Amino acid sequence: MKVALFVPCYVDQFYPQVGIASLQLLEKLGVKAEFPAAQTCCGQPLANSGCERDALPIYRHYVDTFAAYDYVVAPSGSCVYHVRKHFDKLEQTPDVQQVRTSAYDLIDFIYNVLGVKEIPGSFPHRVGLHLSCHGQRGLHQANESEMTPVRDGQLRQLLGSLDGIELTHLDRNDECCGFGGTFCVSEAAISARMGQDRVADHLRNGTSVLTGGDMSCLMHLEGIVRRGKLPMRVMHAAEILNGTIS
Repeated sequence: MKVALFVPCYVDQFYPQVGIASLQLLEKLGVKAEFPAAQTCCGQPLANSGCERDALPIYRHYVDTFAAYDYVVAPSGSCVYHVRKHFDKLEQTPDVQQVRTSAYDLIDFIYNVLGVKEIPGSFPHRVGLHLSCHGQRGLHQANESEMTPVRDGQLRQLLGSLDGIELTHLDRNDECCGFGGTFCVSEAAISARMGQDRVADHLRNGTSVLTGGDMSCLMHLEGIVRRGKLPMRVMHAAEILNGTIS
């Protein structure tokens, strides 16, 4: 199978270690992923700002870059959701349809395409899991509290397979962090308060490492952690999983 790694803009600029960990993790799981140098953005920031027409050339470039691959994997549920759902604005050529159906979040790809349900290794820390709105409600990677009180999902199962890990039980399991892309700019006060509430839940319940599958949410939460000088590390799930496999 021919796999490409798509590294979102903010990961490329601010968290390159997450892109590297994603690539290394795929390789350790037997996938030789390529990194097309022509890749840029998926177009989500413009679309979220109400300028989706201006994002169409970016969509087309994305399609041109990734149409030849069987799977396009990204450590970001929000970008994947955008490609799957918003590229309907393009003429639905075979290439566009191929790119939309081949887009996978990293955790979704590992769990459902590769069929990996357990990861060898240990991570002896108390870990709090943040479920991004796009990953949980858009890509259906975890249960929703409105439907069932059972806390389960792809990432929870993968993390739970690690030796020594203790997953935090939060008061509000799937509450939004408040990032919301450009929402954190247009409604900064509301966004910040939502993030503070989310971090406070983790603090109350003893989280020492805060993780998730979407670096955009984690970036927002990490800013709150750093500003408050709180006793908590923020790591993308790819960093944890990659670090446990020798």
